[in-house]
Amino acid sequence: MQNCKYIANAIFDFFVSTVILVYALLCPLSLSHGCPKECSCNSNTKVVDCRGRGLFDIPRRLDPETQELHLQDNRIRGLGSMAFREIPRVRILDLSNNSITSISPTALLGLRTLQHLSLAYNSLRELDKRLLGPIHSLSHLDLSHNSLWGLPGAIGESLRNVSYLGLANNRLTRLDRTLLEAVTSLDSLTLRGNPWRCDCQILSLKLWLETYLFKGGVLDEVLCFQPEEMKEKDLQKIPYQLFHTCMTTSYHYLFANIQHLESERLQRGGGGPMAECEPKQKQRPVNLRHAIATVIITGVVCGIVCLMMLAAAVYGCAYAAIMAKYQRELKKNEELAAARGAEHATADEKEPLENAIA
Repeated sequence: MQNCKYIANAIFDFFVSTVILVYALLCPLSLSHGCPKECSCNSNTKVVDCRGRGLFDIPRRLDPETQELHLQDNRIRGLGSMAFREIPRVRILDLSNNSITSISPTALLGLRTLQHLSLAYNSLRELDKRLLGPIHSLSHLDLSHNSLWGLPGAIGESLRNVSYLGLANNRLTRLDRTLLEAVTSLDSLTLRGNPWRCDCQILSLKLWLETYLFKGGVLDEVLCFQPEEMKEKDLQKIPYQLFHTCMTTSYHYLFANIQHLESERLQRGGGGPMAECEPKQKQRPVNLRHAIATVIITGVVCGIVCLMMLAAAVYGCAYAAIMAKYQRELKKNEELAAARGAEHATADEKEPLENAIA
């Protein structure tokens, strides 16, 4: 009997010890991956809402299965290295309306499934080209309402799948065309509210926008800020002849774009013997047609001006020759008149003398 009781006590003690051990192991995990006290969490949708909580830093102990993290309307000033390492599966990250001035190049490291990133309404002056390097699924990037002077050209490689790019209300004066050409999936672009400098260097952007709109892209507006004579003018509506100091460059760019669009159309249609059966090409948008018409009209006007200058030169030469001939004849007539006057004076002097002798 005593042996049975001893065995029963041993089994009970083992069971209690096991329960305590399992609880001790699981309890820290539940604490570390729960919902931060500053936030509200939805375990079904995997959404963590921390907006408007006066946070100065990224909250900790986030569930690693989190799909959406909303941190807008806080007081976050910067993002350190691997700031979101606890939530590698997050798809939507909203950091808008904070006070972010700096972001570590490795702040987003590990977020391979991130699709939507908003950094709007912050105080960013620049972005490191490595920031978005490891993210290949990004489709929505909002950088509007910051203080960005420009974007690094190399960052375009990380934006290949971006369909929406918000750059409105920054301090951009120009934008690299090669960067925009790398964003091959772009459908919507916002550029308004920037102090654009509409000189020769912005022609490449103007021509890229023509191609972008031709392909069906959506754009708000690009209003010039400098020089003064172009202030508040829409870049898309400025005729090419106003860029008179760089017209040759604009012609090369324009016809290169037209040729590129034509080659793309042929590739889509298949070309070859069946080219005549391909669908009719859609009508060019008004902006592109205006650009082509502007080039043709400018050429015709220049030709007419050259002909008028040639006619004026011929007329000037003929007029000068006639006037020279007239002056020569006038001088000759004056000399003849003077000679005849001298002869008459001599005859008059001789006549009284002869009368006196007689």
